[in-house]
Amino acid sequence: MKVSLRIIGFMSLFLATYTHAKFVNVVAKIKPSVVGIGIHTPTSRPQNILRGSGFVIGNGHYVVTNAHVLPTELDESLLQKMAVFIGSGKEAKVRQAEIVATSAYYDLAILKLSGTALPAMKLANIQFRADGTEIAFTGFPIGSVLGLYPVTHRGIIASTTPTVVPAQTAGQISLKMLKRMRNPYMAYQLDATAYPGNSGSAMYDRETGEVLAIINKVFVQSTKEGPISAPSGITYAIPVRYLHEILKENNIKW
Repeated sequence: MKVSLRIIGFMSLFLATYTHAKFVNVVAKIKPSVVGIGIHTPTSRPQNILRGSGFVIGNGHYVVTNAHVLPTELDESLLQKMAVFIGSGKEAKVRQAEIVATSAYYDLAILKLSGTALPAMKLANIQFRADGTEIAFTGFPIGSVLGLYPVTHRGIIASTTPTVVPAQTAGQISLKMLKRMRNPYMAYQLDATAYPGNSGSAMYDRETGEVLAIINKVFVQSTKEGPISAPSGITYAIPVRYLHEILKENNIKW
């Protein structure tokens, strides 16, 4: 009996070690595909402002992020450009990109990157994943305060829920909200804490590294939150099936 228990204990330890090593390899493979999204102003200090995260797909020239991460205005007099920040640390490089597709409804955007191709992440199929699925996401949770260093968080899919945020008062109900309430799409609620800079990060399967969804906190940001002292604690992600829709509509190969 004691021998059997020892064997079971040894096998459990071996399995845990193997699983951890596999996840380490997945994260290492994904990091080169993680990018920052923001504004580059060559005439100002700081030159670079990071607004959120993104990830590379397809032929290595396309980047996915949230639509709300994109800059709303660029000051041409300051030579401002929308930028994709690649690499890691203080030596990160700036690439220009153009918007090729956006969806305000799904809060998704696809950019086309200039220059050489980057390593791309693989998209999962359109099937919803079950509650309890182990996931991770890699991005820039507190921006580039310490330099461009990708950070990985992990958790599980807690629930698949409609994208309707209840209003606290009748005065807060808008026409846009009413339309969404009539025809909501489904999003993942996660048992994992993301931060504002994580918007646009790929949420991926911890075993395969396939993209399952895109991190998005717009549904819970009714007021400005403190990313360190008072994160919302509730993270939502947009299932990859809706990204597939946008890619197909715009004839983008993935």
